[in-house]
Amino acid sequence: MPCSLAGRRPSFDYLIVGAGFAGCVLAERLASQLDSSVLIVDRRTHVGGNAYDRHDAAGILMHPYGPHIFHTNSQKVLDYLSRFTDWRPYEHRVLADVGGRLLPFPINTTTLERLYGVRLDADAAAAFLASRATPMAEVRSSRDVVVSQVGEELYRLFFEGYTRKQWGRDAAQLDKSVASRVPARTDADDRYFVDKFQCMPLHGYTRMFERMIDHPKIRFMPGTDYADVRRSIDHAHLIYTGPVDEFFGHCYGRLPYRSLRFEHTTLDREWLQPVAVVNYPSPDVPYTRTTEYKHLTGQSHARTSVTREYPTDAGDPYYPVPAPENAALYRRYEQLAERTPGVTFTGRLGTYRYYNMDQVVAQSLSVFARIARASALSALPG
Repeated sequence: MPCSLAGRRPSFDYLIVGAGFAGCVLAERLASQLDSSVLIVDRRTHVGGNAYDRHDAAGILMHPYGPHIFHTNSQKVLDYLSRFTDWRPYEHRVLADVGGRLLPFPINTTTLERLYGVRLDADAAAAFLASRATPMAEVRSSRDVVVSQVGEELYRLFFEGYTRKQWGRDAAQLDKSVASRVPARTDADDRYFVDKFQCMPLHGYTRMFERMIDHPKIRFMPGTDYADVRRSIDHAHLIYTGPVDEFFGHCYGRLPYRSLRFEHTTLDREWLQPVAVVNYPSPDVPYTRTTEYKHLTGQSHARTSVTREYPTDAGDPYYPVPAPENAALYRRYEQLAERTPGVTFTGRLGTYRYYNMDQVVAQSLSVFARIARASALSALPG
């Protein structure tokens, strides 16, 4: 829970920087399983990091930092989070505005049928895409992934403009893992994700995080910069989930991140769009997507709230930019981190990885397991 430490020099077993998934999962595990005292600090004034949600002035539950949709194939991750929330079943669907037509994305047979006026079964769809694909001896970049699967025309229509807006660079300059997240399909499955478990926290992410850190051994100081308290709080071990380059004073240079600017609007109508998210791949549209939150939450309300996203280089770091030169720079920081005693670097920013939420939870559970093993070994006699 939020706390004040004025008037005394505090001491904790663990100081955790960042109250997102990585920080909160580790705090809960350390307190509940090892009986460790934990202090979490975060620059923001709330728990939950980018997954934080709240009710806006109209009373609509929305995500101030853009839509967060939970999906995983991990029963372990789902079971862990289910200790702190019930779930609402939800399968995410996305449409792309292509020339004024809303088409299913990722590309599937329905997309192709509407775009080209053809009828396709799975075999015909595979043959159709193969006839347009550009054969490549080696797939190196995100552009190579897409063009080798669906060809130049579909790449231009669905990926080229969106990628340049989202990442500030051409897909040819991005690691192939980016485009591999949304492969084309040869059936009519219009779900954005195909994971076994797809759902949303029934009462929102913030409620889940609040329950996660509701423990007598955990203290939370929102609105607190680690730099302001690092020397005034005694702690045996530091867990750092912020940008790893910032921790080391950008001594090797800044790791590139992409940020987002959000334009939130409440409309005097019940619905705006047929699905939660509509992508705008055209370079003529300055934003990348619009999100309508009631699709995600199932909330019934006479009005609706939507968000437009404008990618930018300025602002809070959201996405590590997956490119070869950035991976090489991160490895230098990683080596420095490995030589820094008493500090564990984790999370999307601490390890410069483009992780989904469930991957961060899985990573955090693995980090805790390592800490628990080391603690058990240190407790052994002689």
